[in-house]
Amino acid sequence: MAVTFPFEVHTPSRPFFNAAVLEIIVTVTDGEFAVLAGHSPCTAPVKTGFLRILDSEGVWKTAFTADGILEVKEHKTVLMSEAAEWGAEIDRDRALKAKEKAEGILAAGKLKYEIENAASSLRRAEFRLKVSELENQKPR
Repeated sequence: MAVTFPFEVHTPSRPFFNAAVLEIIVTVTDGEFAVLAGHSPCTAPVKTGFLRILDSEGVWKTAFTADGILEVKEHKTVLMSEAAEWGAEIDRDRALKAKEKAEGILAAGKLKYEIENAASSLRRAEFRLKVSELENQKPR
């Protein structure tokens, strides 16, 4: 029997996820970071990207998460993220518009802070679109 651990995801607007899981994989500043039951306590900065959750039934779920922080404790693991969305929740039209707007700002070569904001917006839009595509590829 595989061992589960409590995992929570919180955003400023809502509690996103709270359940016992077998494994999680998040995007951190230097790659991907996996957590299993019994992982050593630690804290890691999370970068905009994928959150993959292996639920207690052995099924992988994928969500979009924005920048945040992951805290692995002895009794639970918590991800606090600026945003988190399942693929079915993502507004593809809005993400496409955000992507196009960010690409336009980057192409125009505006001020440094505008370029940094546009690069962050572009990354969020691209990952939202990828998660949405993964959701649409699932067998019904």
